[in-house]
Amino acid sequence: MAEEVLNVLFHGIGKPERELEPGEDVYWVDEDTFLRVLDDLVAAEAAGALPALRLSFDDSNTSDLTIGLPALLERGLTADFFVLAGRLRSAGSLDADAVRELRDKGMGIGTHGMHHHPWRGLGDAARRDEFVHARERLAEVVGAPVDRAACPLGQYDRSTLTELRGLGYTEVFTSDRRYARRGRWLQPRFSIRNGDTVESFRAQIAASRTPARRTRNALAGTVKRLR
Repeated sequence: MAEEVLNVLFHGIGKPERELEPGEDVYWVDEDTFLRVLDDLVAAEAAGALPALRLSFDDSNTSDLTIGLPALLERGLTADFFVLAGRLRSAGSLDADAVRELRDKGMGIGTHGMHHHPWRGLGDAARRDEFVHARERLAEVVGAPVDRAACPLGQYDRSTLTELRGLGYTEVFTSDRRYARRGRWLQPRFSIRNGDTVESFRAQIAASRTPARRTRNALAGTVKRLR
């Protein structure tokens, strides 16, 4: 059986520097919570209490660079940053220089699409914008192919996954709140949310292993992949 991986996802940290979309504040955490959760996860992995840890950041917030990157470097960690190509010139979001700095510090760069739209139910032109043009823009910024994607708002369906696979994406990340397997194409993640603590987040991770939750999560994932 493939090795288990715990994918943990962060969004905004600290005070937003842009106007948030409706409901987006749920995924912003204060800096102290971010650092406490990060340290707890690293310590638990080192002690063998958690499987291999993999970190990622979505939504292209400037806090990725100003708070996230220094914390990672201080701890000798790396992460994948999924960038919204349509926000590269927007205040409060990562610009091209910031994305290149993340890359130069050893971080992975993936695409989160163009406009932070759900990837379900898009027309042909919008799908090409989200899946192709966004990736091309980011590849030009970093000077290398971009072959990993994270689904905005955690939404996907069979046609989305089929198209992403056909376009050659090597990994696709979701927000399905269950453990992943190393080497699998689809990578579920646990999101840190406003109000989470070290203890509550640990409890969420542990709860995902109960038979009832495993069954429910597996069924939910199957429905998403087949609908």
